[in-house]
This record gives sequence, C-alpha cells and structure tokens, in this order.
Amino acid sequence: MRVTVCCLLFAAETTFGQTDPVTFETYLRKSVVDKKTLDVFLDPKQLSWAKFDPITGYRLGNYMPRDGINRSSTISTSRSNGARTAHAYVDKPCRINTYGDSFTQCHQVNDSETWQEYLAGHLGEPIRNFGMGGFGAYQAYRRMIREEQTHLGARYVIFYIWGDDHVRSLLRCRHAAIYPWWNDDGGRAFHNNFWANIEMNLRTGRLEEHENRLPTPESVYKMTDPDWTVQALKDDLALNLMMYARGNVSDLDLEGARKLAAHLGFDTAALKDAQPSRTLIQQLLDRYSFAATKVILTKAKDFAGRHGKKLLIVLFDPSRVMRPLVDGKPRYDQEIVDFLNERQFRYFDMNLVHVEDFKNFKIPFDQYARRYFIGHYSPAGNHFFAYAIKDTVIDWLDPKPITYQNQDDRWITFEGYLEK
Repeated sequence: MRVTVCCLLFAAETTFGQTDPVTFETYLRKSVVDKKTLDVFLDPKQLSWAKFDPITGYRLGNYMPRDGINRSSTISTSRSNGARTAHAYVDKPCRINTYGDSFTQCHQVNDSETWQEYLAGHLGEPIRNFGMGGFGAYQAYRRMIREEQTHLGARYVIFYIWGDDHVRSLLRCRHAAIYPWWNDDGGRAFHNNFWANIEMNLRTGRLEEHENRLPTPESVYKMTDPDWTVQALKDDLALNLMMYARGNVSDLDLEGARKLAAHLGFDTAALKDAQPSRTLIQQLLDRYSFAATKVILTKAKDFAGRHGKKLLIVLFDPSRVMRPLVDGKPRYDQEIVDFLNERQFRYFDMNLVHVEDFKNFKIPFDQYARRYFIGHYSPAGNHFFAYAIKDTVIDWLDPKPITYQNQDDRWITFEGYLEK
C-alpha cells in the first residue's frame, strides 16, 4: 500500500498534483473503479486491508501493508466481526470498546502496537478496537450502535473524532474524494466505497440519515459505471463543496450552497458571486460538517444513556487544530469544543496534550512531529497517546482496573484474576 496518506496530516489543503480544475461531472466520471479492483475487495478468500460491510461500506480485513516505521510491513488483522486483533488480556472480561477512524484503528503499526494494546497492557484488562481507516464520525457511530447491541457490547465506550471526520460523515462515497491520490494497490487497499451517511435535506433544513446506496457485494460493481456514478453523486453537495474548496473542480452547485448557507445561518450575501472564493466554500463546508457532528454526538450520547453505557469523546486534529494551537492561533473547531462543554460531554482533547508537550522541546515543530508521526502515529505515538489518556480512563472506570485498586494486604492476591 502506498503511504500517500501520510502527507495529509500536516498538509490538509492540497490538490495532490492535479493541474487545472475540471467540471464536477468530469471529475465524477474519472472516479469509477476497475472491476478487477472490486473483485479483490469483494472476495472473502483474498487478503486485503478492507472487506465489504453492508452498512459502513467496509471493515478491517487481513493484510500486511508496507507502511510502517523504517519501511517495514505492518501486521493488520481482524477478528471475524471486523474488530482489530488484540492480544493483551483477551481472556479477561472486556468493558471498554473504541470506535473511530484510522487513529482508532491505529493504521501503520502492528496489531500489538496500537494505543489500545499499550493501554490494556498497563491496566491489566482488554480494550476492543472497532476503529477503521477512512470512517467519518457518522460511520463510526453506525458501527458503534451495531456492535454495542450485541454480546460484544461494553459499559464504557470511547468515540474518537479525528481531523476531517466531520466532513467524511456527509459524503455518500469518500472514494470519490480521494481517488486522485489514493493507490488501491490492485484492490488490496481499496476502501471508502459507498456507505451510510448523514446529509441535509435542503427543502427542510433537517439533517437526515441515509442507508448505504450499495448495500450488497453485487451492487458495489455499479461503481464501475461512470453514468451510474454521476447520477448517484451529482447532487452530493458536501462532495461538490469539498472538491471545489480543494481546487479539484471548477463548478459549484451555487443554488444548493445558498440554500445550505441559509439553513445554517451562514452569510448568504458572501455567496452572491458566480465563483465564490474557495476559502469561503471551505468555511461553509466546515459549518455544515460541524452541524452534522453535533447531531451525531447527540445521538451517541442518547444511545449510551438508553443502554446504560458511559461515553468518552476523544478529539484530535494534527493539521487544522494542533498545529495552529502550537503557533498561538485559534482552533477552527472551537464550535465543537463549546458544544461538548455546553452539553456536558466527558471528553479528552489530545490536541492540548501535544501543545503542552511541545513546550518541553526547543526544536522546530516538524522535527517534534517526527517523534510521534509517520503519517499516522508511529508505535511511539500510540504509546504516547495511551499514557496521555490513561488518567482520564482510570478516573472514568468503576471499579478501577486491577493495577489501580487499593489493596489492604501488602501482597496482591490476584483473586478472581488468575486462571484456576
């Protein structure tokens, strides 16, 4: 798997080598997928990083991408339900499940180098990893409500929102947003096909949930048809806004953008020009995506409350939040932070941890970042994250993990812990 994804973390606004913008329809036609690529993705007998899922589009498969430290391959495997393979204390009862994108899945490291495994090793109890690369907040939410109503449900749920997960929630098919730069590796790295999403009904102004438009393996082959692809995505306003803002396409659905702006309380006068600035459209897209995230967070909290679960939100955005904060600039997602505080969510902000950690060094930021990142977190980065969130998790858990329980006796008895 080519590791082009790595450059995204600290270079969010890029066109990945594309020259002149094309029309949105032309852009969509070029997004079709080769049948042989889909054959590999859909064949359960073939090894690939992702495999088909009827709701979220795909789940973790079994593969060894060559994307780790020192150009090593990484062992990336899953259980039958798509959870990432874990080893630490898996014979013990599990009370923590984690959901999110590739920073939850822990892409670019081995199964035993995830932050969940490091933290489990310290706490003495297992932590399940239901993260998946490419997911948005909505797709992670759909994964959460499905798994948490099975025998694998846990009392404590960590819901991790990273980077542009806000926008991904809105897209009908993220493949159409990433195909100019992503290498499918002959199908072994294909993902981000059609999935369940959330988007605004421009007539009512309501954010509505939509099921996967290609919910069966057979239907996924429609992605090879350019005419079908155009019909399915031509009114995907979030995708149009995103690719216009990035400079990939030349035309914008102005009528849709103005309706969206009116519903969101965004300055519609700023959209009077036939060719609005790309910066302005990015701001509109951010407003749209934050509105969606608020709905998703509300749903997640309500779900947790109804099912007797405890919810912890994690925030992290290395490029658009962490770096500006390091430079003393405001964070673009302050609206989400305010929402979490106003609605009394329990949350952990990894951006602030890195800001404080950076103060301990007298080196350029890029050099600092290389301590922890190889695109995604390196093993060292996941270890740093695990011990950064440790105290928050320990304070959250009741009873405390065995490694933090008070012992009346001088000697630990391991009663109820060791196998008989």
